[in-house]
Amino acid sequence: MTYFITFACYGSHMHGAGEGSVDLNHNHYGAPLAEPNPRRLAAELRLMDQPPYQLDEPRRQAVLEALVNRCEQSDWNLRAAHVRQNHVHIIVDSQQRPEFAMTQLKSAASRRLNDLGFDERTRKRWSRHGSTRSLFDDDSIQQAIFYVLHNQGEPMSTFAADRSRRSRL
Repeated sequence: MTYFITFACYGSHMHGAGEGSVDLNHNHYGAPLAEPNPRRLAAELRLMDQPPYQLDEPRRQAVLEALVNRCEQSDWNLRAAHVRQNHVHIIVDSQQRPEFAMTQLKSAASRRLNDLGFDERTRKRWSRHGSTRSLFDDDSIQQAIFYVLHNQGEPMSTFAADRSRRSRL
């Protein structure tokens, strides 16, 4: 199965923020984003016990290396990845459930950042959960890959598999 996995940095996509957000009532395909709500945003900010986390260039590269290595270790076919300043997009083939794959990838990225001494081990880096979408046909897979690699603004830390590896799983 091919999955489009997205997870955000801690404190970067807050419910109630001006750009809208996905919450329990706005989480199905085609649903509008939750409306901006300054009171909800203020309540969420009060719950934070660390400042928002952002990925500079060395951290983005470390996260990308961790994603590639974790996929290789698990024999998952990493089709594309884009590590941005405040979120990560991944297109991956895995026989595991998408939530498991996402958890493993987030853990691998955190371990790599810890091993390199970028932050305290207790640093919160990722928001809870994330987005896991199944991609059912080659057209949707190719559209997702294009979105991840080319529709995110200026490219930051990216990975694109060559076509010869795409049929592994």
